[in-house]
Amino acid sequence: MPTSLSPESHRLQTANPYEKLFGYSRAVRRGPFIAVSGTTSIDPDSGQLRFPGSAYEQARAAFAEILRAVEGLGGTPQDVVHVRMYVTESSDADSVGKALRETLGEVGPAATMIVGARFVSPDILVEIEADAFVVGE
Repeated sequence: MPTSLSPESHRLQTANPYEKLFGYSRAVRRGPFIAVSGTTSIDPDSGQLRFPGSAYEQARAAFAEILRAVEGLGGTPQDVVHVRMYVTESSDADSVGKALRETLGEVGPAATMIVGARFVSPDILVEIEADAFVVGE
């Protein structure tokens, strides 16, 4: 996954096309705080949506990308303190929750799930944000 980290600004960027189009970073670190932007299953290299039709697989891919971003800014999965999950259909809530449990269940972050979201593409079924606090920094 191509990324760049500016030591001055502590911003992590990927090749996700929406980052450049909309002018945002995948994640930003300020002191011990890391904020990870809304993340979907869009492949950061190709810009193509992965796992159309499966909210569970989209959530797993989004969580994996979030953890790469946290680690890219010096954090660990254990530093994740809050996640916000936006889901299009209530019927997908359990599968997105399952992906959270499988990815961060041992960490036990605070979590919010909002159902009924609409995204920039109708094929996106879930988008996830995360915040981390790097202990000992």
